[in-house]
Amino acid sequence: MADRTAVIARPADTDHVTSPARARAELLVVGVGAFTVSLTQSLLIPVLPILPGRLHRSMADVEWLLTVTLLVGAVAVPLFGRLGDMFGKRRMLLAALALLIAGSLLDAVTNDLVLLIIGRAIQGASIAAIPLGISLLSAQLPPARVPAAISLISSMLGVGGALGLPLAGLIAEHADYHVLFWLTAAIGAASLAATVVVVPESAGKSGGRIDFVGGALLTATLVALLLPLAQGSVWGWTSGRTLGLLGTAALLAVVLVAVELRIRSPLVDMRATARRPVLLTNLASLMFGFALYASFIGTAAYVQAPERTGYGYGSSVVVAGLCLVPSGLLMLLLAPVAAHLIDRIGAHRTLALGAGIVAVGWLWRIVLTTSIWDVIIGGTIVGAGVGIGYAAMPALINGNSPRSELAAANGLNSLCRTLGGSLASAVGGSLLTVSTIAVAGVDFASLTAYRWLFAVCIAASLGAAAVALCIRSGPRAATQATVEVAVAGAR
Repeated sequence: MADRTAVIARPADTDHVTSPARARAELLVVGVGAFTVSLTQSLLIPVLPILPGRLHRSMADVEWLLTVTLLVGAVAVPLFGRLGDMFGKRRMLLAALALLIAGSLLDAVTNDLVLLIIGRAIQGASIAAIPLGISLLSAQLPPARVPAAISLISSMLGVGGALGLPLAGLIAEHADYHVLFWLTAAIGAASLAATVVVVPESAGKSGGRIDFVGGALLTATLVALLLPLAQGSVWGWTSGRTLGLLGTAALLAVVLVAVELRIRSPLVDMRATARRPVLLTNLASLMFGFALYASFIGTAAYVQAPERTGYGYGSSVVVAGLCLVPSGLLMLLLAPVAAHLIDRIGAHRTLALGAGIVAVGWLWRIVLTTSIWDVIIGGTIVGAGVGIGYAAMPALINGNSPRSELAAANGLNSLCRTLGGSLASAVGGSLLTVSTIAVAGVDFASLTAYRWLFAVCIAASLGAAAVALCIRSGPRAATQATVEVAVAGAR
């Protein structure tokens, strides 16, 4: 018998939790919200080089606009997930969208770096809307629509990032950077209003007391881990500050596990997280997050490098961003295909397939370097694999987690993807400085350095595939469990 958690029996009278038309409306509303919050994660990357001059601050100071979003988002995702299970997923989704609007409006009306950083911190909390949306739709939609819906929302993590770069580049070239924040505020406000009108609250709130001790420990652990990963290239990877924080993160993680195991209603259910399917899925998610973020690093800077580097094309930031658009669109288009694969061959095999496709895409980038089309095709293959893999992860998480903890479990899975992206930034940034070539007095990463980065991505992808195949479940187990959990959660 397949090794998986017990499945909740599916009542015969719950074939349709909501009507098809209503289901489509709910999916559209939640999807737009997920896309918008994902957009904010990459929106500032193309305009970052111009901000030191505009704000009269150093690049090191300006980079905190990215770092603070990463830190706050990492903390908010598991926290909002747990609160969603306790007090309502829709309620916390609305809170995440409200924070997106508030942070965007603050950034839209100021040129003060401190206020901009505060606004970006507020925006960072909104990334919790994606795992909350996955959990909410799992409980609200008709069972037949659940796999495709969670595939679509999960893919938004990649779609927003891929489409955000060319959009931001285009705006940066032709308008003031504040337009970016007005745009996210407007779309966020429309998403909030539509969610209030269209999306109902799910049943099955667990209630309970807020785990403040666990929240404080988790916050301290993630900050101690992510801060040196984000700033290590500036501080130095062997500096006392970097090593001290990483050591502190390891110690705090041990304390966090010990404390959460003793609390009756923990922020992070360590026993549920340690279940083999959940643990392995989260490990694979970390590797996928690495591969996705590396595609941003290995594309934008690559095509903008001068032709004299031997590989670059001297392209503008807009062209660099447009190279990522096909991969983002393919992630979106493959959502229903991924749902069909999950049903046919099982979520764990679908996850392994996606990882294998990612490895092929990176191998393409290593071997073929003569045309910008090689960059686009290789990146598109990576995007296809990431889209398929991201679709399978929530199916495995939902199928192996208690229905009272779906939002928290999906939040933790999303956090693992974020950690993977942070590792990609740290590892990629280091690898690209190992071998450089000088052009007009400016150092650029060499083609050899990029190939080393792509080789690490291949290793991470193959590792994710191997981990996925170790998740023991029948070919339909994860999908069926997801459907049954969704129906039971909507009761």
